[in-house]
Amino acid sequence: MLMKRHRLSSCCVLLIASVFFFFGGSCQKRNVTALCKNQIVPVDRSQKTNNQYVIFCNLGHDGSKCKGCLMMDGHMVHVDCQGAGEMCRKASRVSLISTDTTLYATTLDTVGFTDLDILNMPSRSFSLEIDEGVYSYLNIPAQVVYRDNTTLQFTLTGLSFTGRPLYGNN
Repeated sequence: MLMKRHRLSSCCVLLIASVFFFFGGSCQKRNVTALCKNQIVPVDRSQKTNNQYVIFCNLGHDGSKCKGCLMMDGHMVHVDCQGAGEMCRKASRVSLISTDTTLYATTLDTVGFTDLDILNMPSRSFSLEIDEGVYSYLNIPAQVVYRDNTTLQFTLTGLSFTGRPLYGNN
């Protein structure tokens, strides 16, 4: 029994160390630690036509210094974990849809970014590793989007992919 526990704890330590090495090491190699906070990861890399991703990003700022960053019911108010800044870590599963002229993303979860009906998304560039050591960036311009009443999803518009990030963290 003691041997099984030791083996299990050794495996847990190895797993945790591997996660820290993977996420920490990849950012240090690229020397763009700030952009590593904003990543987009395919849900299933085995499918070449997969259009589902998970977006990881930091949003929000200190409310004590904010006079209002979002218009709600005719008043400017501060909403935690929304808008410019890096205060809150958020993740949401999205589907990227491309037409002849536009690229947009629709959330596939209902509370990944927020449980409110409004999302103040700041401009962000999300790193996407397309091959080992080769990156592309999904750029989302700043926008306020409203939850669809029927699907309960958000749709982010005006997206683009580039070889370098168009936006910083804030």
